[in-house]
Amino acid sequence: MTSEPRELKPLRVAVLTVSDTRNEATDKSGALLVDRLRTAGHALAAKAIVRDDIYAIRAVVSAWIADSQVEVVITTGGTGLTGRDGTPEAIAVLLDKEIEGFGELFRTISYEEIGASSFQSRCLAGVANATYVFCLPGSSGACATGWDKLIAPQLDYRTRPCNLAELMPRLKE
Repeated sequence: MTSEPRELKPLRVAVLTVSDTRNEATDKSGALLVDRLRTAGHALAAKAIVRDDIYAIRAVVSAWIADSQVEVVITTGGTGLTGRDGTPEAIAVLLDKEIEGFGELFRTISYEEIGASSFQSRCLAGVANATYVFCLPGSSGACATGWDKLIAPQLDYRTRPCNLAELMPRLKE
């Protein structure tokens, strides 16, 4: 049984780098994500760098999930264990539904690359106001892994047997 070929449905993606030290010139992870999403055929809806502060992170992401022009938010940074790492705490309360498998799969894939250090990542994903939100670690390697192995295939409407992109029209049911 052959399925009909599908066309890519470009999505509007916002990228947020969480860092106390990076700027546009030194933000390798944010630049990598912007490059990857554009190469995949998606559009950059917004990009920002915010300090590693729960309320600053939450303010930016809240504005994006309230904006109908943003369909996907990807954050990089702030998912570790230090006192300043607060991205999961900032984002979790905004989610209508958490996608538990995202963090589990990310750590499984990451384990093959960096071993037991992978459990230090508290990355997560979910849906908020019909917007997908993905929180990745701050390293460019982790961003490449997260985008290439998990996010990109699921944001591609052509991925079979199923993908997150095809669910988008039903997220507000």
